[in-house]
Amino acid sequence: MPIIEVENLQKHYTVAEKEAGLGGSLRSFFSRKTKTVKAVDGVSFTLETGEMVGFLGANGAGKTTTLKMLSGLLHPSSGQVTVAGFTPYQRRASFLKNITLVMGQKQQLMWDLPALDSFLVNAAIYEIPEARFQATLKEYSDILELDGLLSKQVRKLSLGERMKCELAAALLHQPRVLFLDEPTIGLDVNMQVRIREFVAEYNRKFEATVILTSHYMADVTALCSRIVVVDKGKVVLDGSIEKLLERATDKIVGLEFSSRVERSELERYGVVQSLDGLSAKLLIPRSQASVLAARVLTELPVADVTIEDPPIEELIGQIFSEGKASRDTELEQVQKEQVRA
Repeated sequence: MPIIEVENLQKHYTVAEKEAGLGGSLRSFFSRKTKTVKAVDGVSFTLETGEMVGFLGANGAGKTTTLKMLSGLLHPSSGQVTVAGFTPYQRRASFLKNITLVMGQKQQLMWDLPALDSFLVNAAIYEIPEARFQATLKEYSDILELDGLLSKQVRKLSLGERMKCELAAALLHQPRVLFLDEPTIGLDVNMQVRIREFVAEYNRKFEATVILTSHYMADVTALCSRIVVVDKGKVVLDGSIEKLLERATDKIVGLEFSSRVERSELERYGVVQSLDGLSAKLLIPRSQASVLAARVLTELPVADVTIEDPPIEELIGQIFSEGKASRDTELEQVQKEQVRA
Protein backbone atom coordinates (compact mmCIF):
# COMPACT_ATOMS: atom_id res chain seq x y z
CA MET A 1 0.00 0.00 0.00
CA PRO A 2 1.12 3.60 -0.60
CA ILE A 3 2.55 5.26 2.49
CA ILE A 4 0.81 8.56 1.60
CA GLU A 5 -2.63 8.73 0.03
CA VAL A 6 -4.29 12.06 -0.74
CA GLU A 7 -7.73 12.23 -2.36
CA ASN A 8 -9.52 15.46 -3.27
CA LEU A 9 -7.85 17.34 -0.41
CA GLN A 10 -9.22 20.86 0.13
CA LYS A 11 -8.51 23.73 2.49
CA HIS A 12 -10.68 26.83 2.22
CA TYR A 13 -10.43 29.97 4.36
CA THR A 14 -12.97 32.71 4.97
CA VAL A 15 -11.09 36.01 4.80
CA ALA A 16 -12.45 39.42 5.82
CA GLU A 17 -12.16 42.26 3.30
CA LYS A 18 -11.84 45.89 4.37
CA GLU A 19 -11.60 49.14 2.46
CA ALA A 20 -8.70 51.44 3.25
CA GLY A 21 -9.01 54.36 5.66
CA LEU A 22 -11.17 55.24 8.65
CA GLY A 23 -14.39 55.08 6.66
CA GLY A 24 -13.55 51.60 5.47
CA SER A 25 -12.84 50.51 9.05
CA LEU A 26 -16.19 51.85 10.26
CA ARG A 27 -18.13 50.21 7.42
CA SER A 28 -16.30 46.95 8.07
CA PHE A 29 -17.19 47.15 11.75
CA PHE A 30 -20.94 47.31 11.03
CA SER A 31 -21.06 45.23 7.85
CA ARG A 32 -18.10 42.95 7.32
CA LYS A 33 -17.49 41.59 3.82
CA THR A 34 -15.80 38.24 3.43
CA LYS A 35 -14.55 36.03 0.64
CA THR A 36 -13.52 32.40 0.43
CA VAL A 37 -9.89 31.68 -0.42
CA LYS A 38 -9.22 28.21 -1.83
CA ALA A 39 -5.67 27.58 -0.65
CA VAL A 40 -5.89 23.88 -1.64
CA ASP A 41 -8.64 22.90 -4.04
CA GLY A 42 -8.92 19.19 -4.79
CA VAL A 43 -5.34 17.86 -4.60
CA SER A 44 -4.91 14.11 -5.14
CA PHE A 45 -1.77 11.93 -5.31
CA THR A 46 -0.15 8.86 -3.76
CA LEU A 47 3.44 8.13 -2.70
CA GLU A 48 5.14 4.79 -2.27
CA THR A 49 7.58 4.00 0.52
CA GLY A 50 11.03 5.42 -0.24
CA GLU A 51 9.90 7.88 -2.93
CA MET A 52 11.41 11.36 -3.01
CA VAL A 53 9.02 13.78 -4.68
CA GLY A 54 9.44 17.44 -5.53
CA PHE A 55 6.30 19.40 -4.62
CA LEU A 56 6.50 22.53 -6.74
CA GLY A 57 4.50 25.66 -7.35
CA ALA A 58 4.60 29.43 -7.30
CA ASN A 59 4.21 31.43 -4.10
CA GLY A 60 0.63 30.97 -2.90
CA ALA A 61 0.07 27.81 -4.93
CA GLY A 62 -0.84 25.79 -1.82
CA LYS A 63 2.38 23.85 -1.19
CA THR A 64 2.95 24.73 2.46
CA THR A 65 -0.76 24.45 3.28
CA THR A 66 -0.77 20.93 1.83
CA LEU A 67 2.30 19.94 3.85
CA LYS A 68 0.70 21.30 7.02
CA MET A 69 -2.37 19.13 6.40
CA LEU A 70 -0.21 16.09 5.69
CA SER A 71 1.69 16.64 8.93
CA GLY A 72 -1.49 17.23 10.95
CA LEU A 73 -1.01 20.92 11.72
CA LEU A 74 -4.15 21.85 9.78
CA HIS A 75 -7.53 20.14 9.54
CA PRO A 76 -8.70 19.77 5.89
CA SER A 77 -11.93 21.44 4.82
CA SER A 78 -12.75 18.22 2.96
CA GLY A 79 -11.10 15.23 1.31
CA GLN A 80 -9.21 12.21 2.57
CA VAL A 81 -5.56 11.87 3.58
CA THR A 82 -3.59 9.09 5.25
CA VAL A 83 0.10 9.12 6.11
CA ALA A 84 1.81 5.90 7.24
CA GLY A 85 -1.64 4.47 7.94
CA PHE A 86 -2.72 7.39 10.16
CA THR A 87 -5.14 10.30 9.77
CA PRO A 88 -2.77 13.26 10.29
CA TYR A 89 -5.08 15.76 11.99
CA GLN A 90 -5.77 13.29 14.80
CA ARG A 91 -2.14 13.88 15.87
CA ARG A 92 -1.66 10.53 17.55
CA ALA A 93 1.70 9.97 19.26
CA SER A 94 2.47 6.96 17.07
CA PHE A 95 1.86 9.10 13.98
CA LEU A 96 4.12 11.92 15.18
CA LYS A 97 6.94 9.43 15.76
CA ASN A 98 6.75 8.47 12.09
CA ILE A 99 6.92 11.93 10.50
CA THR A 100 8.81 15.19 10.64
CA LEU A 101 8.25 18.65 9.16
CA VAL A 102 11.25 20.89 8.48
CA MET A 103 10.49 24.46 7.42
CA GLY A 104 13.44 26.53 6.27
CA GLN A 105 11.86 29.77 7.48
CA LYS A 106 10.81 28.44 10.90
CA GLN A 107 12.91 27.08 13.73
CA GLN A 108 12.41 24.49 16.44
CA LEU A 109 15.72 25.00 18.24
CA MET A 110 15.61 27.14 21.39
CA TRP A 111 17.22 30.43 20.50
CA ASP A 112 19.17 31.20 23.67
CA LEU A 113 20.29 27.66 24.49
CA PRO A 114 22.91 25.39 22.90
CA ALA A 115 21.55 23.20 20.09
CA LEU A 116 22.37 20.11 22.15
CA ASP A 117 19.78 21.13 24.76
CA SER A 118 17.07 21.08 22.08
CA PHE A 119 18.36 17.69 20.93
CA LEU A 120 17.96 16.35 24.48
CA VAL A 121 14.41 17.74 24.70
CA ASN A 122 13.51 15.99 21.42
CA ALA A 123 15.06 12.76 22.68
CA ALA A 124 12.82 12.94 25.75
CA ILE A 125 9.69 13.83 23.76
CA TYR A 126 10.18 10.95 21.30
CA GLU A 127 11.36 8.57 24.03
CA ILE A 128 14.60 7.76 22.23
CA PRO A 129 16.76 5.30 24.21
CA GLU A 130 20.06 6.81 25.38
CA ALA A 131 22.25 4.39 23.41
CA ARG A 132 20.33 5.02 20.19
CA PHE A 133 20.33 8.77 20.78
CA GLN A 134 24.12 8.87 21.21
CA ALA A 135 24.70 6.65 18.15
CA THR A 136 22.35 8.73 15.98
CA LEU A 137 23.85 11.99 17.21
CA LYS A 138 27.37 10.82 16.38
CA GLU A 139 26.32 9.65 12.92
CA TYR A 140 24.60 12.95 12.10
CA SER A 141 27.51 14.93 13.55
CA ASP A 142 29.95 13.11 11.30
CA ILE A 143 27.86 13.58 8.16
CA LEU A 144 26.84 17.20 8.80
CA GLU A 145 30.07 18.22 10.55
CA LEU A 146 28.35 19.39 13.73
CA ASP A 147 31.42 19.13 15.97
CA GLY A 148 31.85 22.40 17.83
CA LEU A 149 28.36 23.62 16.94
CA LEU A 150 26.18 21.75 19.40
CA SER A 151 27.61 23.54 22.45
CA LYS A 152 27.04 27.03 20.98
CA GLN A 153 23.93 29.12 21.60
CA VAL A 154 21.67 28.79 18.58
CA ARG A 155 21.54 32.57 18.12
CA LYS A 156 25.32 32.60 17.62
CA LEU A 157 25.22 30.09 14.76
CA SER A 158 25.30 31.14 11.13
CA LEU A 159 22.24 30.40 8.99
CA GLY A 160 23.93 27.36 7.44
CA GLU A 161 25.10 26.03 10.80
CA ARG A 162 21.64 26.49 12.29
CA MET A 163 19.97 24.75 9.34
CA LYS A 164 22.23 21.71 9.77
CA CYS A 165 21.33 21.54 13.45
CA GLU A 166 17.62 22.00 12.65
CA LEU A 167 17.71 19.09 10.23
CA ALA A 168 19.57 16.84 12.66
CA ALA A 169 17.15 17.69 15.47
CA ALA A 170 14.14 16.93 13.25
CA LEU A 171 15.51 13.50 12.31
CA LEU A 172 16.76 12.27 15.69
CA HIS A 173 13.73 9.98 16.06
CA GLN A 174 14.41 8.50 12.58
CA PRO A 175 11.00 9.24 11.02
CA ARG A 176 9.75 7.28 8.01
CA VAL A 177 8.19 10.34 6.31
CA LEU A 178 9.94 13.69 5.78
CA PHE A 179 8.13 16.88 4.82
CA LEU A 180 10.83 19.37 3.84
CA ASP A 181 9.62 22.91 3.11
CA GLU A 182 12.41 25.05 1.62
CA PRO A 183 15.16 23.36 3.69
CA THR A 184 18.00 25.13 1.82
CA ILE A 185 16.50 28.62 1.56
CA GLY A 186 19.11 31.34 2.03
CA LEU A 187 22.04 28.91 2.16
CA ASP A 188 25.17 29.18 0.04
CA VAL A 189 25.86 26.67 -2.73
CA ASN A 190 28.23 24.51 -0.67
CA MET A 191 25.78 24.27 2.22
CA GLN A 192 22.94 23.41 -0.15
CA VAL A 193 25.01 20.51 -1.49
CA ARG A 194 25.76 19.28 2.04
CA ILE A 195 22.07 19.31 2.98
CA ARG A 196 21.13 17.45 -0.22
CA GLU A 197 23.76 14.80 0.40
CA PHE A 198 22.50 14.29 3.94
CA VAL A 199 18.86 13.92 2.82
CA ALA A 200 19.86 11.49 0.07
CA GLU A 201 21.89 9.39 2.52
CA TYR A 202 19.01 9.36 5.02
CA ASN A 203 16.63 8.22 2.28
CA ARG A 204 18.97 5.38 1.26
CA LYS A 205 19.58 4.19 4.80
CA PHE A 206 16.03 4.30 6.18
CA GLU A 207 14.02 4.04 2.94
CA ALA A 208 12.30 7.23 4.04
CA THR A 209 9.60 8.89 1.97
CA VAL A 210 10.37 12.56 1.23
CA ILE A 211 8.19 15.39 -0.01
CA LEU A 212 10.37 18.39 -0.84
CA THR A 213 9.30 21.93 -1.70
CA SER A 214 12.00 24.25 -2.95
CA HIS A 215 12.47 27.22 -5.24
CA TYR A 216 15.99 25.92 -5.96
CA MET A 217 15.53 23.51 -8.85
CA ALA A 218 18.99 22.07 -8.12
CA ASP A 219 17.51 20.60 -4.91
CA VAL A 220 14.72 18.92 -6.85
CA THR A 221 16.80 17.59 -9.73
CA ALA A 222 19.47 16.26 -7.35
CA LEU A 223 17.04 14.40 -5.06
CA CYS A 224 13.73 13.73 -6.82
CA SER A 225 12.81 11.51 -9.74
CA ARG A 226 9.17 12.63 -9.64
CA ILE A 227 7.54 16.03 -9.35
CA VAL A 228 4.05 17.20 -8.45
CA VAL A 229 3.30 20.73 -9.65
CA VAL A 230 0.43 22.69 -8.09
CA ASP A 231 -1.10 25.96 -9.26
CA LYS A 232 -3.93 27.81 -7.52
CA GLY A 233 -4.42 24.86 -5.17
CA LYS A 234 -4.75 22.25 -7.93
CA VAL A 235 -2.34 19.62 -9.29
CA VAL A 236 -1.39 20.56 -12.86
CA LEU A 237 1.38 18.01 -13.40
CA ASP A 238 2.32 14.74 -11.71
CA GLY A 239 5.09 12.65 -13.21
CA SER A 240 8.81 12.23 -13.76
CA ILE A 241 11.17 15.10 -14.51
CA GLU A 242 11.56 13.49 -17.95
CA LYS A 243 7.81 13.90 -18.44
CA LEU A 244 8.15 17.60 -17.69
CA LEU A 245 11.04 17.94 -20.14
CA GLU A 246 8.91 16.33 -22.84
CA ARG A 247 6.65 19.37 -22.66
CA ALA A 248 9.51 21.50 -23.98
CA THR A 249 8.95 22.38 -27.62
CA ASP A 250 12.51 23.68 -28.09
CA LYS A 251 16.12 22.79 -27.43
CA ILE A 252 18.87 25.22 -26.46
CA VAL A 253 21.96 24.96 -28.64
CA GLY A 254 25.12 26.53 -27.20
CA LEU A 255 27.79 27.43 -29.75
CA GLU A 256 31.45 28.46 -29.52
CA PHE A 257 32.95 29.82 -32.75
CA SER A 258 36.54 29.99 -33.97
CA SER A 259 35.78 33.33 -35.69
CA ARG A 260 33.07 35.97 -35.46
CA VAL A 261 29.60 35.22 -36.82
CA GLU A 262 26.89 37.76 -37.55
CA ARG A 263 23.47 37.56 -35.92
CA SER A 264 21.80 37.44 -39.35
CA GLU A 265 23.70 34.22 -40.13
CA LEU A 266 22.48 32.57 -36.94
CA GLU A 267 18.87 33.61 -37.47
CA ARG A 268 18.68 31.16 -40.39
CA TYR A 269 18.78 28.28 -37.92
CA GLY A 270 16.64 29.41 -35.00
CA VAL A 271 15.86 32.15 -32.48
CA VAL A 272 19.03 33.84 -31.23
CA GLN A 273 18.85 33.97 -27.44
CA SER A 274 22.26 35.56 -27.05
CA LEU A 275 25.37 36.46 -29.06
CA ASP A 276 28.43 37.61 -27.15
CA GLY A 277 31.75 37.64 -29.02
CA LEU A 278 32.45 34.07 -30.09
CA SER A 279 29.64 32.55 -28.00
CA ALA A 280 25.97 32.20 -28.90
CA LYS A 281 22.79 30.43 -27.82
CA LEU A 282 20.05 29.37 -30.21
CA LEU A 283 16.53 28.21 -29.54
CA ILE A 284 15.71 25.43 -32.02
CA PRO A 285 12.49 23.38 -32.36
CA ARG A 286 12.96 20.01 -30.60
CA SER A 287 11.79 18.07 -33.65
CA GLN A 288 14.44 19.69 -35.85
CA ALA A 289 17.27 19.96 -33.31
CA SER A 290 19.54 17.26 -34.75
CA VAL A 291 19.08 18.37 -38.37
CA LEU A 292 19.60 22.08 -37.69
CA ALA A 293 22.55 21.45 -35.37
CA ALA A 294 24.23 19.36 -38.11
CA ARG A 295 23.73 22.21 -40.58
CA VAL A 296 25.26 24.71 -38.15
CA LEU A 297 28.31 22.46 -37.72
CA THR A 298 28.92 22.19 -41.45
CA GLU A 299 28.05 25.75 -42.48
CA LEU A 300 29.54 27.87 -39.68
CA PRO A 301 33.01 27.98 -38.00
CA VAL A 302 31.92 26.06 -34.90
CA ALA A 303 34.60 25.13 -32.34
CA ASP A 304 32.24 23.53 -29.82
CA VAL A 305 28.51 22.79 -29.50
CA THR A 306 26.14 21.71 -26.72
CA ILE A 307 22.45 20.76 -26.97
CA GLU A 308 20.31 20.81 -23.84
CA ASP A 309 16.74 21.15 -22.60
CA PRO A 310 15.46 24.48 -21.31
CA PRO A 311 15.84 25.03 -17.54
CA ILE A 312 13.12 23.35 -15.48
CA GLU A 313 12.24 26.76 -14.01
CA GLU A 314 11.22 27.96 -17.49
CA LEU A 315 9.08 24.89 -18.15
CA ILE A 316 7.26 25.25 -14.83
CA GLY A 317 6.78 28.95 -15.57
CA GLN A 318 5.17 27.96 -18.89
CA ILE A 319 2.78 25.64 -17.04
CA PHE A 320 1.71 28.50 -14.76
CA SER A 321 1.29 30.82 -17.76
CA GLU A 322 -0.83 28.22 -19.56
CA GLY A 323 -2.97 27.81 -16.44
CA LYS A 324 -3.47 31.57 -16.11
CA ALA A 325 -4.39 31.88 -19.79
CA SER A 326 -6.90 29.03 -19.40
CA ARG A 327 -8.47 30.66 -16.32
CA ASP A 328 -8.66 34.03 -18.12
CA THR A 329 -10.42 32.37 -21.07
CA GLU A 330 -12.92 30.66 -18.75
CA LEU A 331 -13.60 33.96 -16.97
CA GLU A 332 -14.20 35.75 -20.29
CA GLN A 333 -16.61 33.00 -21.36
CA VAL A 334 -18.56 33.27 -18.09
CA GLN A 335 -18.75 37.06 -18.45
CA LYS A 336 -20.04 36.75 -22.03
CA GLU A 337 -22.73 34.28 -20.93
CA GLN A 338 -23.78 36.62 -18.15
CA VAL A 339 -24.10 39.50 -20.65
CA ARG A 340 -26.25 37.35 -22.97
CA ALA A 341 -28.48 36.39 -20.04
